[in-house]
Amino acid sequence: MSKTILIVDDSLSMRQLVKMTLTGAGHQVIEAVDGQDALNKLNGQKINLIISDVNMPNLDGIGLVKEIKTRNEYRFTPIVMLTTEGEQSKKAEGQAAGAKAWIVKPFQPQQLLSAVDKLAS
Repeated sequence: MSKTILIVDDSLSMRQLVKMTLTGAGHQVIEAVDGQDALNKLNGQKINLIISDVNMPNLDGIGLVKEIKTRNEYRFTPIVMLTTEGEQSKKAEGQAAGAKAWIVKPFQPQQLLSAVDKLAS
C-alpha cells in the first residue's frame, strides 16, 4: 500500500537516491532541504513516515524531531534518521527526541524499505 513519506536532507543527491528507492516501491514522496523547510511542508496533510538527516543547516534533524513531537497532528508520525552519524551518543539523543529508527549512510535500499514497511502507519 502506498505511503506518503517526507524526506529531509540537505544533499540533493541523497534525496534523489532515497526518492528513487521509495517511489520504486510505490510510495509518494515529499522533499525538504532542511528541518525548517520540512516544518513548512507539514501543512496538515497525512504523512505516514519522515526520513531525516541529522546534520543540516537552519534546523538539524534532532531539532526537527523535537519540534514535530510538539505538533498534535504529527506527534505520532514515525521518524527514521538517515545519517552519517554512527556514534551511540547521537543515536541516544535521537531516540530521546523521538526517532524510531537510525540508519547509517551509506544504506542498502532494502534496509530502508524494511524500515518503511515496519514503521509507516
